[in-house]
Amino acid sequence: MTIGLSRAEVAALIARDIPEGAYVNLGIGAPTLVANFLPVDAEIVLHTENGLLGMGPTPHDELIDPDLINAGKQAVSALPGAAYFHHADSFAMMRGGHLDVCVLGAFQVSERGDLANWSTGAPGAIPAVGGAMDLAIGAKQVFVMTDLLSKDGESKLVAYCTYPVTAIACVSRVYTDRAVFDVVGDRFRVRELVAGTSFAELQELTGLTLLTPEEGP
Repeated sequence: MTIGLSRAEVAALIARDIPEGAYVNLGIGAPTLVANFLPVDAEIVLHTENGLLGMGPTPHDELIDPDLINAGKQAVSALPGAAYFHHADSFAMMRGGHLDVCVLGAFQVSERGDLANWSTGAPGAIPAVGGAMDLAIGAKQVFVMTDLLSKDGESKLVAYCTYPVTAIACVSRVYTDRAVFDVVGDRFRVRELVAGTSFAELQELTGLTLLTPEEGP
């Protein structure tokens, strides 16, 4: 039996927790799946750093516009009222604190919320930081979407990052295939467990002293 959520199921959890009225950036890769699970009647505005505000879900093949893509060069849709602009204006939105939430992938997240999500050496990694630094320091909340363990079985939740750090103390919450964690001070607090995973197992897998949902502020 497979234990843990699929990426689509993790994306659905994130979509559930994005508040009404939020302006949101979805990072390259798995975070883009979140767009497919946002309620159609919710007033949530998606931003992509290459210059689109009002991005919609992934279009069906027959509706793909080759000129309409996100920062990861994936085909996207645009909702009624969407706006297009120069990427310099887009980065001004990111750096100016105008985004409520950004969702990013990660190689590692430290206990104090440091984010490492780029590398020139990791297999399959995009060999540049892109706009992640701007998003991580500019968004009011940073949600991370990642597997709890790497392909080598190492925890992506760590005491200290060993990958190049994208931004310091920026992560608010981490969504994984085994649990959802809040960053509280310099500890991870388990917010929600996935069926089939226990608190004790999470502590063993991460090697960290975790807080229970009842602990911490």
